[in-house]
This record gives sequence, structure tokens and C-alpha cells, in this order.
Amino acid sequence: MNEEFNNQNQDEERLDVEQDTELEHRHTEEPQKQSIIKSIWNHKIMMAIRRFWRKFHVTKLLLAMMLTVVTLFTGFLVYSAKTTDVSGLRAGMVQVTEVYDRNNQEAGVLNINKGEFLTIDQISPNMINALVSTEDKRFYDHHGFDPMGLLRATFGLLLNRGRVTGGGSTITQQLAKNAFLTQEQSFMRKAKELFLSFELEKKYSKDQILEMYLNNAYFGNGAYGIENASLRYFGKSAKDLTISEAAVLTGSLKAPNVYNPIDDMEATVKRRATVLQLMVDNGKITQEEADKAASEVITVTDTYEANTRYKYPYYFDAVINEITTKYGISEEDLLNKGYKIYTGLDQNMQADLEETFSHSWLFPKASDGTVAQAASIAMDPQTGDVLATVGGRTNEKHTFRGFNRATQLQAQPGSTFKPLAVYTPALEEGYQPNSVLVDEKRSYGSDKYTPENWNKKYQGTVTMTEALNHSWNAPAVWLLDKIGLKKGIEKVHQFGIETDPGDEYLGIALGGLTKGVSPEQMASAYTAFANKGVRVQPRFVTKIVDANGKVVVDNTAVKENRVTTEEVAKKMTSMLLTVYGSEGLGAPFSPAGKTIAGKTGTTEAINNENGSRDQWMIGYTPDVVVATWMGYDQSGNYSLSASSREGVGPLFKLEMEGLLQFTANTPFNVEAVKTKQNNQNNNTNNGVDQFIKDAQKAGEKVWNQIQEWGKNLWDKFRNR
Repeated sequence: MNEEFNNQNQDEERLDVEQDTELEHRHTEEPQKQSIIKSIWNHKIMMAIRRFWRKFHVTKLLLAMMLTVVTLFTGFLVYSAKTTDVSGLRAGMVQVTEVYDRNNQEAGVLNINKGEFLTIDQISPNMINALVSTEDKRFYDHHGFDPMGLLRATFGLLLNRGRVTGGGSTITQQLAKNAFLTQEQSFMRKAKELFLSFELEKKYSKDQILEMYLNNAYFGNGAYGIENASLRYFGKSAKDLTISEAAVLTGSLKAPNVYNPIDDMEATVKRRATVLQLMVDNGKITQEEADKAASEVITVTDTYEANTRYKYPYYFDAVINEITTKYGISEEDLLNKGYKIYTGLDQNMQADLEETFSHSWLFPKASDGTVAQAASIAMDPQTGDVLATVGGRTNEKHTFRGFNRATQLQAQPGSTFKPLAVYTPALEEGYQPNSVLVDEKRSYGSDKYTPENWNKKYQGTVTMTEALNHSWNAPAVWLLDKIGLKKGIEKVHQFGIETDPGDEYLGIALGGLTKGVSPEQMASAYTAFANKGVRVQPRFVTKIVDANGKVVVDNTAVKENRVTTEEVAKKMTSMLLTVYGSEGLGAPFSPAGKTIAGKTGTTEAINNENGSRDQWMIGYTPDVVVATWMGYDQSGNYSLSASSREGVGPLFKLEMEGLLQFTANTPFNVEAVKTKQNNQNNNTNNGVDQFIKDAQKAGEKVWNQIQEWGKNLWDKFRNR
């Protein structure tokens, strides 16, 4: 058989050669009689191509390749549709995404716009009739796609040079797009949409598909779902919609931000007329009913109220940010698919912190009335759980997922950076809390970097604890120069803070960073001091469960790294206890009746040498770490007072007094360095006093003895 096939090919090749030779001969003899097309067709190169094409059956090969590509593409779409979890779609829409606190108690819901899920019997038949007539009149007859609509879309594709312009999508396809795909107008998206619609039709009834579509649709002006839309525009439930009102809402689906009675009444009226006529054409209403509905005046009655269960705005914002950036769940899915979000939230702490931030008297004002901002975060030093956080003043309207200063701020940390970049690595190098440091105004390096103390005074020498307690800059920079800048940079990285190449200079001892840090980063760094030298990574979310009860994110394991030894952490804490002690700079802002360790910090204002740009206070106990920042968003135009007494200090004191009442009040296992010194001094003084007393007694005895001897001698002399 192979021999016969080979002989056939040889005969065909021989015949081709003969024909091509004849054609070539004819082309040579009569060149003037042949057209340009024939000349090209009979050219030597074309004849060679034809021989090659016939010899290797190129047509068959191309058809086979095309068939393979189509098969693979179809297989991919089928696989993609089959592996998409459509089974939990309705359950996710029915349920709201709930947030739970550290005690597994419900704390609120995430989607402030998601309305009550309505079943088909809770929606006016007028709305169903208007929707089906306008969007998919053969909805009850097809199984996910409409062949006629598909043909229209195909012709549109050809006429628009491959660009998908819309049209042809059934209600089921639109649901698939809204629930699982993007709004991108492309052939690939349309193809995925088609195959997903098959899966939806197999899983759900027609009524269920209509329910999901209407409860998930956007109707403009922040109204998601048919119930919210009905309340937003007409002040009534969806079950009471009239023919005219149903036509208005259906018409808005084409362009929600245009065809609605709030944004464009004229366009809405025209669109309503179109919907009404389609309802007539589809036999759902009579022409008389359509004319009557078209004549009705559209009156907007807005009784919609946003969901008030978005209870802790800044905390919930941070939860959404963490999930969307770390765990690959989109905001839309997170808000609409009925997840259960478990967090480290302490509701008592959060409520108290928000109350503190609502007091306007705590926030300084610039001369033009601009009010300062602040942010704070409280963290569990053993787990990294964020217990409470506020990213700005709470006595003003909150912007959903707006700027959260507690987690997104990048500000210079000032002296709060000294324990990280200088004193911890110094203790590791063998320095002690009472080691003597040089406190002089000096210049370093070729650029003559010259740090100055905040009070412009220098003591010559000070102990390390004194330098920390009084926040003097000169000895801190001197010490970093002694132990080596590299050690300081490496230690900062271990504390979880990244640096830029421009940060590699001695000014990092004073918090000189290119990008800056957030309160969240600083709180996480200070957990190492409260947690025996181990830093824990911050986390808002501990676990996420989907609408079907499946755990999709498990973040319960604590993520940590050892920064330093337990002994060094103890020494550092003993030093930091002095800051809020009776003689420390933070003493006026120490919470009444409580003992805390920590550090204060300020940065110089850009255009005001007597003011500060950023003010920081960080405080901790074995139970909680709190980092608080205050400043102006426009730091180049405004500045705070140079003293924390007129800034972050009163805010910090009040919030710490509130937060600590909800902790276990675990005592520190070390004493402040200053206290030890005082005890030692007291013991020394007591010994000296006792020595003096003993010496006095001994002197009195000697003196008395001398007096007695003198008296006896005198008596003997006189009796002679």
C-alpha cells in the first residue's frame, strides 16, 4: 500500500513538472499575451511553491492545525468553566461577609452597599417582565445562550474588525460576567462567559438565576441590588414596583450612571419608553398599559440607608486591604460572596480608641483652622494581632478605604528609632545601660554630618540610659559610629523595617529614613522588647471561611523572628521604663496608675525650626504595644509645636488609660534602670549615715574618756 502511495506521489510530481514545464514554455513564447496575474501565477517561484504545497499536503496540514487549535481552545474553556466553583454563588449572595473578633464574636459586616437578598416571590412581576423583555426575551427557552443573539454579536464582531462591542449576552451570561469575570470587552471574555453560562444553567433554576442577577446588579448612585435600587429611587420595596418604575430600573442596567432619574431625568424617560415598548412587543403588557406608564411623572423618593454594620471603619478598611493584597481575593468577591472573616480585633479596645479620637480638643489647629491628624495602633506582642486601630480623626465622615495613617503612613520616626538602630545593637556589643557615652557636638564623615541635641546643650559624658531617657541626639550618633553603621542597619532590618541606600548614614540613629515608617511597622518592631527579643509580624486576619464553610485562608500560625536575646530585651526594657518614669521626658503623659515602657520622638518641621513635623509616642506593657503618630497631612505647609505637651502627649495619655483597662495588667519582669540606681544610692547613703553615726558615737566615747582623764589629772595636781 505504501508502495502504491509512493508511486502515486511520483506520478503526481512528474505530471506537475510536465505541466509547469509546458506553462514555462508558453510563458517564454508568448509573454505579451499573458496577464499580470497569470505572469505571477506562472512564475518559477510560484510553480515551486505549488509543487511544495501539493507534495506535502499543506492544505490538509493547515486544516489539521486549525482543528487542533479549536479543540484545545474549546477544551480550555470547558476546563475553565468546570473548575469554576459556581455552586457557592447563590449562597455567597444570600450571606453577607461578616467580620468576627478575637473571641469569635460578630463585629460587623464589610459590604455597606449590599442590600437584603430577595427571592423571586419578593420581587414585583413587573420587574421580572421588564427585565426579560429588555435583556433576554427568550430567557425561558434557551439553556444559557441565545443563538440569535450570538449571531448578532458575531456580525458585530466582524463589522468592528474584531472588537467586541457588546450585545448577544443572555441574562445568564451577564450573571456569569458580573459574578466571575471582568467587564473587559474581548473575545476571550465572551467565550468564557458563554461556557460559564452552561454551568450556571445546569446548577440553578431560571428563577434562581433571575434572583441572583437582580440582587447582584448595579443600578447607579451606590445602589447594588434591586431592593436598594427601589429604596434609592422610589422609597419602596421591590415587591411594590409599578410598571413605570420597573421600566426605569430595567433601563438603568444599560448604563447605570446615565439612565437614572437622579443623574439624567431626560435620558431616563427616553430609556423607559424603549423598555415599555419591548414589554409590549414581548406580550407582557398592552399598548394601553405602556402608554399610561410612559405618561407617569417620575418622582424620586430616596429612603435608602447604607448598612450601618460597617462598625469600625478604619479597622475594617485595613482588613479589606490586607485580604486583597495578601490573599488574592478581589474586593468585589470579598464584599459580595458571603465570607466569614476572623480577626484579632478587641471590640472594647477599638470602641474606646475611636471614642478618644473623637475629641476635637486633642487635635491642634493651625492659624488658618487646619486641624492636625493622628493615628494609632494597638498590637498583641505575643501574636501580632492588631487589637485596635484608628487611622485618623473619628469625628468626621469616613471615606471607604480612604487613607489609613495607621497602616499606610510613611513618616520619619524621630527618636523612637534610637532603640532599634543604636541601643539594641550596642547592648549586643557589650555596652551596658550605665555605660558612659560622649555627649559633645561633633562632625562625622566627609559630609561633616553634625547632630545637635534638642536643647542645644551638651554634658560631655552621659550614661546610655540618660541619653535615651532625655532623648539626646549627640551621644546616640556617637555610639552608632562606635559600634558601626552596618550593625545598626542590619538590626533595623531584623526589626522588620526596610531601608534605602540613601539611609545608610549616621543620621539613621535619629530616624533619618528616605521613605519613613507607619505606626503599624513601629508597633511591630517594639513587640521584640515586650516579647523577650522576638518580633511578631502584624496581622488583622487570622482566618477566612467561604460561604460553603471551606477555610480558604489560614493565618492562625504566628509569624515571628528573633531580633535579639531575651537578656538584651530585658535590658532594653529596663532603659525604656525610665522614659515614662518620674524623671523621663514622657512622664507627663504616662497613664495614671499604670507602668509602661516606650519612647517618644519628634522630627523637625520643614519650614519652622521651632516646630515639629511628626510627633510620636510608643508605649508598651507585656500585654500590648501601642504606637501613636500626630502631624499634618500637608507637612510642608503646617507644623506642630516643638513640645509634645501641645500635640500627641495628651492624646497618648488618654488612649493608654482607656486601652490598658482591657488588658491583664501583667507586671514587667524588670525594673527601670533609674530605680535600681536610686536604690543603690539609697543603700550607699544609708551606709554612710550609719558610719557617720558610729563615728560620732565613737568620738563621743573618746572625748568623754579624754575629759575623764583630764579631770583626774587636774584633781591630782590640785591636791598636791
